[in-house]
Amino acid sequence: MAENRARYDHYRLYRVQLETDQHVQVFQDLEAKSDSCTFYGHARQPGQQLTIMVAANKVADFEDLLDRFLVTGRVLEYNVQSRIDVEAKNVKPATAAPSEFDWNHYFHLETIYAWMDELSQKHSFITVTFLGNSYEGRPIKGIKLSRKPDNKAIFVEGGIHAREWISPATATFILNQLITSQDPKIVDLSTNYDWFFFPTVNPDGYKFSFESDRLWRKNRQPYGICRGVDLNRNFDSNWGGIGSSDDPCSYDFSGGSVFSEPEAKALADFIRKNAEKERIRTYIALHSYSQLLMFPLGHTPEKVANYEHLQSITDKAIAALTAVHGTEFQGGSKHETIYPSSGGSIDWAYQEAKIPVSLTFELRGPPDSTDMFILPAEQITPVGEETMAAFVAIVEEAQRMGYYD
Repeated sequence: MAENRARYDHYRLYRVQLETDQHVQVFQDLEAKSDSCTFYGHARQPGQQLTIMVAANKVADFEDLLDRFLVTGRVLEYNVQSRIDVEAKNVKPATAAPSEFDWNHYFHLETIYAWMDELSQKHSFITVTFLGNSYEGRPIKGIKLSRKPDNKAIFVEGGIHAREWISPATATFILNQLITSQDPKIVDLSTNYDWFFFPTVNPDGYKFSFESDRLWRKNRQPYGICRGVDLNRNFDSNWGGIGSSDDPCSYDFSGGSVFSEPEAKALADFIRKNAEKERIRTYIALHSYSQLLMFPLGHTPEKVANYEHLQSITDKAIAALTAVHGTEFQGGSKHETIYPSSGGSIDWAYQEAKIPVSLTFELRGPPDSTDMFILPAEQITPVGEETMAAFVAIVEEAQRMGYYD
């Protein structure tokens, strides 16, 4: 119901600079105690920048805090709701037919699923496939693209965080390119590799972000007075460790136990069952935002065995991506590039499923983005174009290194 929708009128988005240990402590305390400040990342060390959304009724308190502790901060956005309102004009209704599907609008779950069904009816090399069901009983639907037998396979995960709408949009853009493009490099990828695309592995959260709260991140399983688990903290890779929370009300709550969430468990079960059988050699997760391309591990600075290879693949992919529209990316392991985290899908895919090329994109915008997760729909196509170029480079470099032999 529209009247029950969360609103962010005059909520401000701040970017603060933590210069001292005292600053770090102040913002750690603030995150622990305040439900009016939404943190995008945690205060960890001096020299760090932090993005925080502040509720309208707490702006005066927050400004006073900056003054008292001599923290440098700037306002990135004075009214977060205004961004959501502008974006809403480019969201097609849930009743939109699959024939209306494009990369100039954002689409409800129903239309994405209908579009995938239509693809399988049109193309003999496309099969609709399922991971399982979500907490609320929705199918987690995907596509297998296979033009010839005995190919090695690439798995693409989208939408694990509900509010990151550019992730499913980019997944469907790349899938469409693999089906329709005449570019010889894309034709090669489409012909000589099998592809699994799951654009929305968190369907309940995605639906909720369209209908109830645009900035919802987690799934919808209730835990006491709060709801939702960060599915990208629920995998069996240093589960419950650094960069995750045991507080069900936190945005990075890791869940009741390893694979407590049906969505994460279904994804892991699918990979366990199919990694060898389908020869899955590459796992790519699409997130936003920050313009990063990362590889394992998230919870430790220790380097994985093929660190140099993964760094080379990442460097080549970023160069290819930047060449398209000039978008600047940073690359490296998750721990050294974004922030420490535990329980993530690509770390699990790498360590447990033994998928040697496991990567995470943080798509547009930049770390100090004023759009955050509310990326304007006019950017879907350019993001898709540059990410497609990165995919080509990833596969070419991994092929050169023998990962698909």
